[in-house]
Amino acid sequence: MRRSILFLLAAVLTACGQSETPQQANLPIVEELASNPELLKELRQQCRVERAKLGDELCNRVAEATRKRFYNDGTVPYTPPENPPKF
Repeated sequence: MRRSILFLLAAVLTACGQSETPQQANLPIVEELASNPELLKELRQQCRVERAKLGDELCNRVAEATRKRFYNDGTVPYTPPENPPKF
């Protein structure tokens, strides 16, 4: 009896994981934001001014998209100039 209660409790807790709310389902994903610079710029400005209204989830996605656009895919190696600078 005790094992079945523990098993049931574990099953219920597992099923209570974070699910996506309808509000989160309507938010643009990071890749969409990164590929649309005009929308990204507008949302960055809005997040600066009224983050509480927009919500942390959207502003975090905007920040991640900005980071992706800035760093791109990270595969561009550093290539030093042919002639070193003279000081």
